[in-house]
Amino acid sequence: MNALDCLMTRRSIRKFTAEKVAPELIQAALAAAMSAPSAGNAQPWHFVLMTDRAKLHRVPDFHPHAAMARQAQAAILVCAEPALEKYPGYWPIDCAAATQNLLLALHAQGLGAVWVGVYPEASRVENFRALLGIPETVIPHSFIPLGHPDMPSGRVDRFRPERVHHDAW
Repeated sequence: MNALDCLMTRRSIRKFTAEKVAPELIQAALAAAMSAPSAGNAQPWHFVLMTDRAKLHRVPDFHPHAAMARQAQAAILVCAEPALEKYPGYWPIDCAAATQNLLLALHAQGLGAVWVGVYPEASRVENFRALLGIPETVIPHSFIPLGHPDMPSGRVDRFRPERVHHDAW
């Protein structure tokens, strides 16, 4: 799949089949996530791969928008370790770039995923810390349930020329 097709056809997938996801597909997606740009190339991220069914089933108990975790074959929690930053305060942007790379890499390999926000909701951050034993020095940022898609997706034109300003507002 070429890059523009990947960008233009990626959609939030919230329904998954029961088919297992090959570990090498997840590893390739994680490698893509770690190839994202970051401020000063600090790469302040960590990733928690979740495949434990019991833990995946518990996430919707504390996250109101994560019901799909119960049928996902896996999920990845993107986290930040601010102490690794070169330029303080940029870790949310760095983790967002890594999350977008992760989503695109999963889609390019025929998988589906959805970006479920965690940070800055304190209760979500704390519940993920408790569920996964994440240290206080690490901040959960994004939760990405994934699997083989069981819903249609396709290209949608979202280009809005009125949102483009040339040389001034």
